[in-house]
Order: sequence, then structure tokens, then C-alpha cells
Amino acid sequence: MTRLSPVSPDTVMAALAEAASLGGFFAIAVGGPETGWRPADDAYADGMQDLVDATALRYGAAEMRIAASITQLGHAARLWSPVLYGAAAHGIVLDLGELRRAESGPALGVPAPRGHRVPAPDGRLAEALYQAVVVRHLDRLAAGLRVKVAAGLLYGNAASALAEAARATLTARPELHAGLAELTGELLSTGRLSGTGRIISARLGFRRRSCCLYYRVPDGEKCEDCSLAKQAGDQGIAEKNALGPR
Repeated sequence: MTRLSPVSPDTVMAALAEAASLGGFFAIAVGGPETGWRPADDAYADGMQDLVDATALRYGAAEMRIAASITQLGHAARLWSPVLYGAAAHGIVLDLGELRRAESGPALGVPAPRGHRVPAPDGRLAEALYQAVVVRHLDRLAAGLRVKVAAGLLYGNAASALAEAARATLTARPELHAGLAELTGELLSTGRLSGTGRIISARLGFRRRSCCLYYRVPDGEKCEDCSLAKQAGDQGIAEKNALGPR
């Protein structure tokens, strides 16, 4: 078991504010009244069906599994983006144990700024991040989905969201390249993310081995990291437009 040492709330707040400056998927609200929020675990228990329904309506999805995939992909992006940035830029593992989700949409929040560091001798940062995001959250969402979606697709989504978060972080903080590339590679070799895809360029372009099904909605298209997309050279991957309701 990886040992974690607490980080001061001020340090966590500074890291979260920095992450939020990169865009909406990197933002996590902190504090405030409980009104308007629900525990993430409650949302997972019903498979985030409210967001799945909203996504189906927004995109005109003919199958609920398509809407469920897009919703889960968006949630994975909102988890990975601040978590990966906090780890790569500050060495912090954000504590999302009391994560909340907005009742009106996909936005995320926590009641207080909490985080930890993985002591250097342990060298298990990737494992700690995997536990914080995949085990603590994405596994629970997968178990709660009311429609059957293949595990390979869901964890391919998780890997794709991770890679997109890494690219966005790299664009904002190019000096983090070496550590960010190493950490992303380790995560993509961990647990259910192992075998979901591979990094194909120095700029952290990614090619997944599954498809999120976004191309099956009206006016949808294959994402550039999709296993079904044409191999237009192993170059950087553009930001997706299929990351769920914003």
C-alpha cells in the first residue's frame, strides 16, 4: 500500500486554481453550500442516468449505450484533468473521496481542499493516481450504468481522457514534458488501462484500441485517436468535441 503524506489546504487550493485556468475540464469547485450538489457515489449508483438521458437528447443518440459512453468519457475527462495536472505540476494526489456532482450538470466539486504526496522512496505515484480516479470513481460508475457498455470501451474512454488531459497539460506547461510523459505512460500500463492504447508521438498523441461510439450520433465523426479512424500518420491528436455535456 502506497504511503501518503497530507498536503496543506492552501497548497491544494493553489494547485486547483492553476489547473482550472486550463479550462472547464480542469475545474473543481471547492466548498460552498451543499445545496445544488449530490455525492458522486449517489450519482454512480444510478449510473448518472440523468446525464445519460440529457446526453442522448443533446446528441440525438439512437442507442442509450452511446449516450452512456459519451457521458462516461466526459466524466473521466473531468476527473483526470485536474488530478493529472496536480500530480505532474505539483506532485499532489488530489483527494476526491468526498467528490460531489452538480445536480444540474456534469460539474464537479469537493467540500474542502485535500490532497497528499507520495513520498519519494515509495515511487508509486501512478498507482496512487490510478486508485484515486479509476478504482475510487470510474469503476463505481461502470458498475452503476443502467445500460450494458463493454468494459473495453469504458476503459478505453478512461485512457483516452487521460491522454487528452496529458496533452492539454503539456500544451500549457511544456517544461513538464519528461515527467508528464513518464507518468502518463505508467498510468496507461496500470490495471484496467493496460492494453487500451498507446502513445504514438512525442507530443503525447494517443491511439486507442476501442471506439467511444460518438461517430454513431447524427453529424458525429470518428475521434482522431479512435481505433476506427484512418491512420493519418502518428501525429498529435486534436481535442475531442465528444466529451459530454459541458
